[in-house]
Amino acid sequence: MTDETFEQAVRDHANTIFRVAYHAVKDRPEAEDVTQTVLLRLYQYGGEFQSGEHLKHWLLRVAVNESRKVLRSPWRKRNVPLENWDAVAEVPEERGVLEAVMALEAKYRLPVYLYYYEDCSVQEVAAALGINPSTIQTRLQRAREKLRNALTEEKKEGTPYVRPQIIP
Repeated sequence: MTDETFEQAVRDHANTIFRVAYHAVKDRPEAEDVTQTVLLRLYQYGGEFQSGEHLKHWLLRVAVNESRKVLRSPWRKRNVPLENWDAVAEVPEERGVLEAVMALEAKYRLPVYLYYYEDCSVQEVAAALGINPSTIQTRLQRAREKLRNALTEEKKEGTPYVRPQIIP
């Protein structure tokens, strides 16, 4: 496939690929990623297409397959865009706890978030962050104490307080 043929295919089919991916994954950034992956696969494809319709069907099939990969990905369920982090707290009373977690330093916030909100084990958190599991346990312990202090302060100031389930 020449560069001109590729560019023409992108102009003709990129929007269709995006729409198929968007309807499959229901998330714009992921649909854009799928579109880029499909177009990259097209660019790398060594064969020839019999016709424009053959190309279109091939692209749609690849788009569907890539969308399915995204939907099967274990990270998809755990991936929460930063601007939507409050969507994790489904119960309004838990939002105060999540706000307190998000206010922690990153070295405490990430282990707490992964451990309690994403249900990762200490070993999984350690592997994800590239840190020793005993360090993760220490950070979780220190983070619990910081959260306990922060939430106790809120209670003293008169803000509504619900004892969170995540803090022993």
